[in-house]
Amino acid sequence: MHIVWLEQPICQEVQRVGGKVANLSRLAADYRVPPGFCLTTAAYGAWAEAGSGDWPAELVRELNASYAKMAERCEAESLQVAVRSSAIDEDGQSASFAGQYETYLNMIGAEAVIDAVTRCWASTRSEQVLEYRRQNDLPVDDVQIAVLVQQMVPADIAGVAFSANPVNKNRDEVVINTSWGLGESVVSGTVSPDTYVVSKSDLKVLEREIAEKEKMTVAHPDGTREVGVPRFMRGESTLDDAKAIEIAQLARVLEQQMGWPVDIECAYHEEILYLLQCRPITTLD
Repeated sequence: MHIVWLEQPICQEVQRVGGKVANLSRLAADYRVPPGFCLTTAAYGAWAEAGSGDWPAELVRELNASYAKMAERCEAESLQVAVRSSAIDEDGQSASFAGQYETYLNMIGAEAVIDAVTRCWASTRSEQVLEYRRQNDLPVDDVQIAVLVQQMVPADIAGVAFSANPVNKNRDEVVINTSWGLGESVVSGTVSPDTYVVSKSDLKVLEREIAEKEKMTVAHPDGTREVGVPRFMRGESTLDDAKAIEIAQLARVLEQQMGWPVDIECAYHEEILYLLQCRPITTLD
């Protein structure tokens, strides 16, 4: 099977879709997870077996049909999607692979998606990924990778949250980092985000550190671009207490459901909170 949808039970099989997608699939029915489909490890295998770098014709037809179906479901004439890799041993308990594989945002049209998926597949052989795998005692041959194609949230505010403090290891503190625009600027470290610490037990905001946020990532016809934050917004808090508490509550509930401390990516668009990723925190003792 080359393409499966997030809501399908088969999409929770790590060997088919990788850890990132399997985690999201477990949560898609109960949380505000944008719709998406996954090109499985079998799709990667079919592409790799072709050897030429070209897609098998059947796989192109499947991708075109799936993209059109998702555009119809989302009632979007020009569907904007995020394309993210999901390796078999990614987002596990020992190695998260955060930032190691490729992510492409604001892809519009099946041709752009095919190009982005191809680059995700090709990234399995990048020296950065191979060195990361060596450092984590993982095999560097026969890497299996899936790719998630998901409706993109045009985020007003985005960031990450940890259901345990990754710095001081306090299990009763939720730590949230957010900035304006798309979350890639926070994940990639190109901006110093706002930081909020919330008590997990009573959901009180314990600390807030508001950064001078000079840059943000926004959608652009070619994908994304980094632009200057309007001067009046740079020193403004991205989250009020209600939003910080809503994110902390989401992290707390997800930790209980998944059975391990979570590292999540989330975004606000028009005051609605979306869950984009959920992985284990790998830096706790």
